[in-house]
Amino acid sequence: MPPRYEAILRVDHEADRPTTRVDHIGKGVENRTPLRLAVAQPTCVPLDVAENGRAHAAAVRAARARVVVFPELSLTGYELDAPVVSVGDPRLTPLVEACAETGALALAGAPVAGDHIAMLAVTGGGATVAYRKMWLGGAESRRFRPGDAPAVFDVDGWRVGLAICKDTGVAAHAARTAALGIDVYAAGVLESAEDSAVIDERAGRITAAHRVWVAVASFAGSTGGGYTEAAGRSGVWTPEGEVYARAGTEPGESVSVSLD
Repeated sequence: MPPRYEAILRVDHEADRPTTRVDHIGKGVENRTPLRLAVAQPTCVPLDVAENGRAHAAAVRAARARVVVFPELSLTGYELDAPVVSVGDPRLTPLVEACAETGALALAGAPVAGDHIAMLAVTGGGATVAYRKMWLGGAESRRFRPGDAPAVFDVDGWRVGLAICKDTGVAAHAARTAALGIDVYAAGVLESAEDSAVIDERAGRITAAHRVWVAVASFAGSTGGGYTEAAGRSGVWTPEGEVYARAGTEPGESVSVSLD
């Protein structure tokens, strides 16, 4: 039987901005259940949402985590001409089923109607569009439109701010997201192997400025857009800026941690 969790998966935007850190579960922030979180970098087949959905489902089952973060455009690969993925797409069914079995929230990357580069929130109840990338890079702006607001998820009393790739390098994005009151800044990214240091540099700046956990799922392997060798090295950083856990460079790797 899958674990039972309180259904606290509300998305907050700037209009809901708290003025202080909020106790969302009535037990005191210090008494929250530790959050089991994973960052995964699954093997990705270009444009094959069905196969990638199955790889995501396997990663969710292996992670045994409450929240599993995936890289930018993880369901299609970094293929800027990929068709949009709808929240009701039957190819997401294996991932929905894996989330139902494990009680997980999966944050997966996909192009969505609009046109936006987005992060889908997938649970046992289905998928929703959780966040739309606000800061587009390079060729992305030829097709996609930027999202207009940061977003934060409540998960069992933990507030998880969302980001996609270039967002993490824009101080204003982290500041606006942190202003909503967050415990974790979670991002799906794609960097080339030669630019892998960028991930650490940005995580360091965010932790220094906002004293929150940072979780980054980084694409591994090869994909479109000239990324013949992506960085991998997904990781989690403490609010003090220390590397708490780190994956390697190969597709299929992930790390799971417990935040308390």
